[in-house]
Amino acid sequence: MTNSSSSRRALVLQRSFSPFGNKLIQAGYVDSDQMQQALVESRKSGRSLTDVLESMTGQQLSPELLRQYKKQQLFELKILYGVESLDPEIDSISNQQITQLIDSLIPVDVCRRHRLVPLSRDDDNEVPSVLVAMVDPENLEAQDDLNRILRQQNLKLRRMVITVEDYQRLISGYLDEKVARESKKELDEAVDVTTSLEELDLNEVDALGTIAEEEADLGEALKDAGAAPVIALVNKILVKALQENASDIHVEPQEDHLRVRFRKDGVLREALPKMPKKIIPAVTARFKIIAELDIAERRVPQDGRIRRAFQNRKVDFRVSTLPSRFGEKVVLRILDNTSTQLGLDNLITDAETLKVVQEMVSRPYGLILVTGPTGSGKTTTLYSALAERNSPTINISTAEDPIEYTLAGITQVQVLREKGMDFASILRAFLRQDPDVILVGETRDPETAKTAIEAALTGHLVLTTLHTNDAAGAIARLDEMGVESFMVSSALIGVLAQRLMRRVCTNCRIAYSPSVEDLARFGLTASRESEITFYKANTLSPEQITAANQNGTLCRQCQGGGYSGRVGVYEVMRITENLQKLISEGAPTEQIKELAVDEGMQTLLAYSLNLVRQGYTTLEEVERVTFSDTGLESELKARRRASLTCSNCGAGLKPEWLDCPYCLTSRFQN
Repeated sequence: MTNSSSSRRALVLQRSFSPFGNKLIQAGYVDSDQMQQALVESRKSGRSLTDVLESMTGQQLSPELLRQYKKQQLFELKILYGVESLDPEIDSISNQQITQLIDSLIPVDVCRRHRLVPLSRDDDNEVPSVLVAMVDPENLEAQDDLNRILRQQNLKLRRMVITVEDYQRLISGYLDEKVARESKKELDEAVDVTTSLEELDLNEVDALGTIAEEEADLGEALKDAGAAPVIALVNKILVKALQENASDIHVEPQEDHLRVRFRKDGVLREALPKMPKKIIPAVTARFKIIAELDIAERRVPQDGRIRRAFQNRKVDFRVSTLPSRFGEKVVLRILDNTSTQLGLDNLITDAETLKVVQEMVSRPYGLILVTGPTGSGKTTTLYSALAERNSPTINISTAEDPIEYTLAGITQVQVLREKGMDFASILRAFLRQDPDVILVGETRDPETAKTAIEAALTGHLVLTTLHTNDAAGAIARLDEMGVESFMVSSALIGVLAQRLMRRVCTNCRIAYSPSVEDLARFGLTASRESEITFYKANTLSPEQITAANQNGTLCRQCQGGGYSGRVGVYEVMRITENLQKLISEGAPTEQIKELAVDEGMQTLLAYSLNLVRQGYTTLEEVERVTFSDTGLESELKARRRASLTCSNCGAGLKPEWLDCPYCLTSRFQN
């Protein structure tokens, strides 16, 4: 009798619970009494039911159960308040719009006091309105405050309900971004070069200083009000470049002024206003002093290094000076390895290409070549490959000029040519150090090439770089260095050619439909690309950037540049038996490339067009980066010939034809 009564009581309690509660009981996560106790505690304390349950049981709820709980919450809130509910994980919301509405319309103190977040503004209807997500949509005081604010702008209030947790997440995101913006604004004001120029006294040349402050903190240096104007100006140039994630700084004397440009995402642009010609000697001297160069020598090029701390990270600047007509040009390459995430899966977006490269890197011995122009990301790829192999059981040694990354667990050697330590001599020394994997920063001479090949043939995995346009061109380059073809075919595992393209900004990119002619230029057809969304970069002029910044519409992700970050383009030629045979026979580059494509190699052009299809970049970037390679002309012509057809009779046409010679149609389409 007692057992029967307990069963009936448990059944009654279970029926009184929500579907979520019943599922937890059925899954054995809690029993009916614990569920009832958790409900009471949740109502009493104001804590969420999931928090109470996890505290009570000491077990975390699975993501599936948490998702079901949230779904139930939103459904109950929708029924309770009679308004639509918001789920930020599913519903599309714009953080940029939230920020803009809080900054310009509904103050953050109102949002926090009433636990609400403005989501969007709709000006298309007859009565413009603002949509606000509220934890308590029936809060009359909140409604009064909102109506008072909106009435002044002739706006109507529209309400949605939101969970407490989602409200806290959204408002915290806004507050964190606000702090970041204020910090950036403070730093921007600190790097204003105008004050340094106004205070500059060229008679105080001694104020340049004579000691290079090793690893001085740039952030602290900016706060030094007593610093000489030239020192302050140079510090501000360095900080501004780091702020903007530039890769290079160009300080260039011109006939009537000093120009400072930054290279960001592979493109140079003017970074500072033109500075008076009279400061050229002082600025150049300051850069040479902190790079530990000879300031008295102005007739020959010099190379040096600057190391500084900035925002709790170490940054190296590789410095090069060059005498020019109007003074010494100074170029600084920024080596900030903390800003780069190593790992082949972080670089290569195509799954099949990634798989091929990882298989090549996993081989116990042989030669892997990475080719491409300067600044195409070859070093990052090499280090990502090393990261794949790095383990306590592997002996890895590298010869570099300069050492750009620090990777724990490997032996890194700096090339010092004045001491007789060039790539070839270091490589020979490595072979006496029982290596498993060897990285040679660059193969530029016959001795290094032959030593690397010999090392690859004697049981070592060797990774190095060459300067060639494409993967197949590496074979001809080795031949020019005097390496025997049979040695290349025996040692070579594969060649990876690469480029870097700018990523189109996902926050402000513009969707569009390219014309038939535009597609044909890239060997594409409108019929085959009909379901693809193409994007253009929303690139603003300096005047438009200033205006957008003033009215609060400037994209925070790309700052009006239209692009943000870069993405790699890869061409991987894995050496097969057929390719080995061609290489041994000394076949021309075109024949090697043709066979590699037949065996599945994806060319640079094909890879870059796939990036366009996936929304990573634009056709303009493909033209800027990939079309600059003359070796792609034959491939492009073949793609165009294969893609052009007559709209009337379907016959294949040549790009130069304006009329179809078969049916005399005046125009054709892809």
